[in-house]
Amino acid sequence: MKEKLRIVFMGTPEFAVGILDALMKSKHEVVGLVTVADKPAGRGQQVQQSAVKQYALHHDLPVLQPDKLRDEHFLSDLAAFQADLFVVVAFRMLPDLVWKMPEMGTINLHASLLPNYRGAAPINWAIMNGEKETGVSTFFINEQIDTGAIIAQRKTPIGMQMSAGELHDELKDIGAQLTVETVDQIAQGNVPTILQDPNDQNLPHAPKIFKADCEIDWKEEAQLNHNRIRGLSPYPAAWCKLWSKKKATWITFKLFGSDVITDVIAIRNDGPFSQPNGIVFPSGKGFVCIKEIQAEGKKRMDYKAFLAGNDLFDLAFNA
Repeated sequence: MKEKLRIVFMGTPEFAVGILDALMKSKHEVVGLVTVADKPAGRGQQVQQSAVKQYALHHDLPVLQPDKLRDEHFLSDLAAFQADLFVVVAFRMLPDLVWKMPEMGTINLHASLLPNYRGAAPINWAIMNGEKETGVSTFFINEQIDTGAIIAQRKTPIGMQMSAGELHDELKDIGAQLTVETVDQIAQGNVPTILQDPNDQNLPHAPKIFKADCEIDWKEEAQLNHNRIRGLSPYPAAWCKLWSKKKATWITFKLFGSDVITDVIAIRNDGPFSQPNGIVFPSGKGFVCIKEIQAEGKKRMDYKAFLAGNDLFDLAFNA
């Protein structure tokens, strides 16, 4: 039992920063950070630092950025922190040389109610699959991804209009609270856990999302398409291709701010049409109304601005 734990935090994106900040404000001591190496990104290929790295620099915290987690120099530097506990949020899979290092183990915060939605994109897939509830889980890391013994969980409802971005912010807040509570619990030496079955395949999973996962098929039910659009908003964003009759080419559009509507008279069924509340796409068993749209190579704009400069009757589902 210890009153104050020495913690090394490992993470990369902005989601992790919220949890890191809560630990910094707790009674425990964050003695070091581990994050990904700086990488060139974007069209200009400018070198970018992870959100966790930026936080580290702002708060004058020592940070390690290993290319390989088994590198001897990294392992030596990591051990030098003399941490009691490692806390991991949205990072890489750790080798046993790392997660077995601290005396009190290594814990992870995952943005789902484990064992459901193990994997890289739990927030997106929960919404895309139409879940009504999700949450966060803390667990001890073991040899397999997201399968360690569960320490604690917190639930939260998913609204029918909630986007992945909104759920991200909600889970970041409750995840920060749960992580600090979990660390307090570990410090007190009272940590009952619930074992997971790593071999249970009858569960929804959350694999990495690729571009093909983001394409909208307007033959699918309207509710399924609505879930996909909000589950991919704001990033990486759902998309579809529409045929431009004037240009005789396909144009890719990203879609945001969707809703399902049924009380509308279809003006056409071969492409989108305008209504007072947005751009309506005929879909299976209903219609999907879009509030914001982004044409390929253009800026994201609301439907009114888009309609002011574009003729929807030029756009169709088929060439």
